[in-house]
Amino acid sequence: MSGVLPNQEIEKLVEIGAITSDTPLEPEQIQPASLDMRLGGRAFRIRASFLPGRHEKVNERLKSLKMHEIDLMEGSVLEKGCVYLVPLLEELKLPRDIQAATNAKSSTGRLDLLTRVITDSGEEFDRVSSGYNGKLYAEICPRSFSVLVRKGMKLNQIRFRNKNTTLNDEDLRALHTQENLVPGNAIIDDGLGFSVDLRPSKGDLVGFRAKPHTGIIDLDLIDHYNPAEFWDEIRTSRGEIILDPGAFYILVSRESVHIPPRYAAEMAPYVSMVGEFRVHYAGFFDPGFGHNAAGGSGARGVLEVRCHEAPFVLEHGQVVGRLIYEKMSYQPTKLYGQGVKSNYQGQGLKLSKHFKKNY
Repeated sequence: MSGVLPNQEIEKLVEIGAITSDTPLEPEQIQPASLDMRLGGRAFRIRASFLPGRHEKVNERLKSLKMHEIDLMEGSVLEKGCVYLVPLLEELKLPRDIQAATNAKSSTGRLDLLTRVITDSGEEFDRVSSGYNGKLYAEICPRSFSVLVRKGMKLNQIRFRNKNTTLNDEDLRALHTQENLVPGNAIIDDGLGFSVDLRPSKGDLVGFRAKPHTGIIDLDLIDHYNPAEFWDEIRTSRGEIILDPGAFYILVSRESVHIPPRYAAEMAPYVSMVGEFRVHYAGFFDPGFGHNAAGGSGARGVLEVRCHEAPFVLEHGQVVGRLIYEKMSYQPTKLYGQGVKSNYQGQGLKLSKHFKKNY
């Protein structure tokens, strides 16, 4: 069947050698609709971000862009504002009818850690063409915090599909009627629209803004750091905030989102005309997000927001993004939040897993 491949089909790709690694895959890498990918043992500091283009391999372009090599075996710091290229442990030999897309994992996006995947002969970030045979590389640029990384860390995930089975608006409306994708009326226009919550039901905390000068974050340390050392709280009783140019914010959607078990979704920006800001997308929503056995109750989506050239007033209920739903080829045998370690199921406003929950 056509659609996004579930965990049991990803396991088959491993069995037939379409996904390989000199370091054996770990069972927990396989998620309901994606595979977590691991950093290799070395990184290259490069002068600038790049795409190799249709006729070149990454290693050829690296010769002119490489500044120095970094050993990741014992851990090394990737500095804020610098660009790095890291070969991944996983390699692909995809069948001709299978293509793939990659995205940053949720925790990666919440640290404002720009990480994208490139391939040999690649002309787009985070896209792997049908039948691709070769290595994968993560391009990493820490934008708010310097981070300590090691070989084997998982910053990106990859999703496989045979044919594009994205739901059009008519199909999405029908699915909402059947499954309640969000409470009440749905905003459907080239996907399921979602808005920002700046009037919380309790208190006046609506988000966090990254501090400009902080210490290093070790990505292996969970529930470890005091949020106050890295984030300023954003509070308002007016239902609006002013975004500062260049600043990075963690906010939360007003809507509770539901991804039924036979579907997956990807977060996309709304339209550039809505204002001088961008909602970054850590991107993939697995089947079962916001779902329980009694039906979808929903979970709110965390928004990673960066303001651009001019200060911008963001108001409660303003539409800031959309979810693109896609059919699964088969229902996964494991769902997000059910038998899968899920840090963000049932979430509200929440920083990445590296920060203490009670402080």
